[in-house]
Amino acid sequence: MARSFHGWLLAALLLAAGCTGKPDAAPDTDWQPPDKLSAYHLFQGDGSAQQPAPGVLPYDINTPLFSDYASKLRFIQLPPGTSAVYNDSDVFEFPVGAIIIKTFAYPHDARDASQGRRLIETRLLIHRPQGWIGLPYIWNDEQTEANLRVAGGTRDVRWIHTDGTERTVNYIIPNVNQCLGCHENNRVMRPIGPKARNLNRNLDYADGPDNQLAHWTKLGYLHGVPSAQPPRLPIWNDPSTGALEQRARAWLEMNCAHCHNPAGPARTSGLDLRYTQDNPGKVGLWKTPVAAGRGSGGRLFDIVPGKPDESILMYRLESTEPGIMMPELGRRLADTAGVALVRQWIEQLR
Repeated sequence: MARSFHGWLLAALLLAAGCTGKPDAAPDTDWQPPDKLSAYHLFQGDGSAQQPAPGVLPYDINTPLFSDYASKLRFIQLPPGTSAVYNDSDVFEFPVGAIIIKTFAYPHDARDASQGRRLIETRLLIHRPQGWIGLPYIWNDEQTEANLRVAGGTRDVRWIHTDGTERTVNYIIPNVNQCLGCHENNRVMRPIGPKARNLNRNLDYADGPDNQLAHWTKLGYLHGVPSAQPPRLPIWNDPSTGALEQRARAWLEMNCAHCHNPAGPARTSGLDLRYTQDNPGKVGLWKTPVAAGRGSGGRLFDIVPGKPDESILMYRLESTEPGIMMPELGRRLADTAGVALVRQWIEQLR
């Protein structure tokens, strides 16, 4: 990669990082992100098996963001001798040098894992001295390496879905600045998923299943976890983990609340879809939109209790038309099952 291109890249990355404004932080101008994912040594071998290297910890969350039916493999690496700081309601505080890793993949046949999968991209969220940056690495056709593509891209993907039908999508890989579109909080880029309520679940480790918060604590990856039971987000499609409203609100938190919260990119809308928001009006019930337009579909309120077909929220979730659909980034398809869950919740509201 040419040095002049790296100069442009660093400028874009510092913009995406939000330039945290720390007066004592020297500009991070000497660092150049590697062209190849393998240079980080995050995985064993060429990375195609997604086997984490020593010191790289796999994790999962209770209810994930829908990304056109892509499956996700999540990992985190912290610098030796450091740990994250627990927060009961917000994202954990991670040390400089932390790398949050998320690989997006599609199974060849979602009914049979033995058929293998196709890796599409691995996104890195890296905590640099001046803030967080997002970097997309796109896997080659041979599945032997992922290469940095700051401009993002698209990939045509074909797979057999769980219902036995063949599905296709022109999958979108965001560029470095589009990462900020979801990860902005008070105009600063930061992680979204690593919160107590998302991570409070069991995961199968090499030495057996364990609660992730407890496991991170034992490994020294996390400190400050209280003795009281931490909050837990329901699994949206598992009725045993929560009532209908709880699971619908969990789906909305993970798919919408990264923007629709008081510090997010959509804060001016007045809509707050965080799971912890308990004011019905802020969640959208009988709330009029701040700016009505084609995105409202001619409907008058964000959520009309008992009437999903009169609710702007449903209109935008069901749409796949740019400028109308929500979320507006990271998808081309509608999440049929997730949207049906939200519809069912609105239907029973009174």
